[in-house]
Amino acid sequence: MNTSYIKAISYYVPDTAITNADLIKDFPDWSEQKIVVKIGIKKRYVANDMTAGDLAESAAKKLFSEHNIDKNSIDTLILCTQSPDYFLPTTACILQDKLGLPTTLAAFDFNQGCSGFVYGLSIAKGMISAGISKNILLLTSETYNRYIHKNDRGNRTLFSDAAAATLVSTDGFLEIGNPVLGTDGSGYKNLIVESGAHRMKRQGIEIDSEQTRSPDYLYMDGPAIFNFTLESVPILIEQTLIKNNLRQEDIDLFVFHQANKHILKFIREAIAIPEDKFYLCMEDFGNTVSSTIPIALYHAQKEGRINNAKNLIIAGFGVGYSWGAINLINSYDIQLH
Repeated sequence: MNTSYIKAISYYVPDTAITNADLIKDFPDWSEQKIVVKIGIKKRYVANDMTAGDLAESAAKKLFSEHNIDKNSIDTLILCTQSPDYFLPTTACILQDKLGLPTTLAAFDFNQGCSGFVYGLSIAKGMISAGISKNILLLTSETYNRYIHKNDRGNRTLFSDAAAATLVSTDGFLEIGNPVLGTDGSGYKNLIVESGAHRMKRQGIEIDSEQTRSPDYLYMDGPAIFNFTLESVPILIEQTLIKNNLRQEDIDLFVFHQANKHILKFIREAIAIPEDKFYLCMEDFGNTVSSTIPIALYHAQKEGRINNAKNLIIAGFGVGYSWGAINLINSYDIQLH
C-alpha cells in the first residue's frame, strides 16, 4: 500500500478585506473590541466578482510558483466547494483547462463544508493507497459571502472568502494517518441556504429590520451548532487517537477548523488540550470554511510550529452535520520550505 503525504500548501485571499472598523459602520451597537473578544477575528475577505473557481485557480498558481511544482506531474484534481461556478459542469473540469493541466488527469468536485479539507485528504489518501494517483492537487474554495445578507451581522462577522491549494503526493513533510469521518444529517437545517437548487427555487424575500431570516440567504442556528460541536468533537478526537494507536499526550499540535474563538475555547477545554498545543489562525482571515485548516497549517509551518511536532491532529466539523479528523506525522527527513 502506497503511503501518502502533504507535500506543499499555499492559499489565496481576494483583495477586498473587511475590518471590524468597517463592520461597525453597519452595526454601530457593536464595537471593534467586542468582535475580537467574542469572535476572535479582526479581518475577513470578500471575493466580489471572483468565483470559487477563480479563487481556486489563483491558489493553485501560487502553489506551483511558491513551491516550484511541475504542473504536468499532477494526475488528479479535486475541488471541495459549496459555491461552484455552475451547477454543471464541475468547476474542477474548468480548472483543468484554465491551469493548463494534462488532459490525462482525473478532475472532480465534491460538496462539503467545514470538514471538507479532512474529507479531501481522506479521498486523496485512498486514491494514492490504491495506486490510482501519485500527485493530487486538492483545492478548497468558498465564496460564502454571496450567501450572506448585508443585514446579517452574525454571519458577516464570521465568514471569509478564500481558497487553499494542497499537493498530496507519495512523499512530503506530513504523512497522512488514518482518518475518522462522521455524519448526522438530522442537523442539516441548522446551517443552510434553503433555496436556489431543485428542492426550492429562490424566493426573492429580502431581510428587513423586522425579519431575521430568508431562505435565499445563509441561515445558521448558532446555539445548535455550538452544542453539536461540543458533543461530537471530543468523541471524534478520542476515536482518532484510538484508530492511530496514540495517546493524547503523544500529540504535539492540534489544528482544528477555525470556526470562531468562542467555540474553539470550549472545545479545547472540554478535551483538556494545553493552550501551547492548540493552534489558532483566524484573526486575520476569518472563517474560510474548508480552507481554515490548510491556511493554519501553512502558517504553523512558516512559524516553525510543525518542525518540532512529531504528531499533529487536524479536525473539521460543521455544516451537514459533518465531521472528520486525521493524524498527521511529521517526516523529519524532508526539507521544510
